[in-house]
Amino acid sequence: MIPLRDANPSETTPFVNYTLIAVNGFVFLFELSLGRGLNAFIFDFGLIPSQFLADLQSMNVGLGTFLPLFTSMFLHGGWFHFLGNMLYLYVFGDNVEDKFGHVRYLFFYFTAGLAAALTQVFINQHSEVPMVGASGAIAGVLGAYIFMFPRAKVATLIPIFIFFQVVELPAFVFLGIWFLMQSVSGIFSLRIASDVGGVAFWAHIGGFAAGAILFPFLRKPRWR
Repeated sequence: MIPLRDANPSETTPFVNYTLIAVNGFVFLFELSLGRGLNAFIFDFGLIPSQFLADLQSMNVGLGTFLPLFTSMFLHGGWFHFLGNMLYLYVFGDNVEDKFGHVRYLFFYFTAGLAAALTQVFINQHSEVPMVGASGAIAGVLGAYIFMFPRAKVATLIPIFIFFQVVELPAFVFLGIWFLMQSVSGIFSLRIASDVGGVAFWAHIGGFAAGAILFPFLRKPRWR
């Protein structure tokens, strides 16, 4: 399922959401320009669970230990990864920013992303594969959206064999299915060796849960 738009207009201009999309786009274009140097860049600024935990256990901590928790949120593994994440952020992020306010939304985005990263680190403690992507933070946005706008209509592109159908689904249905898929995939991923790369499903689960937990504390007093 691919979200195209939601029938849920914002009352304010989502400056922070647009800025996050722009920064992600700039970093991705920079990645494309690196050529053979991209792999080293990903290992420098992606989050490697085993290395992060080893630094903590040895007390050999510094900026280089914690910086990847944040820089990894702006790295992507390819066009599909980047465009998919930015589409979800564009469709759902504006309304969450509208109800949180600009500053609270920025704080929320990074906090959800941090929770997502730490969840994946806890699950994949021995992984030496760098974690990259904004999807954990964006999952937090989805976790807040489903509770604040459960009945908002989401225009959804559904591929059926070689045909495509656009249907309108309530947000609680669309995002409920999305979370169920992440949960099932996350459970199955536990049977895969932790040093094998792939989609960080537990980051999605952790980010979504963080969004669901945080939204009551960050929304504006007179939300609706």
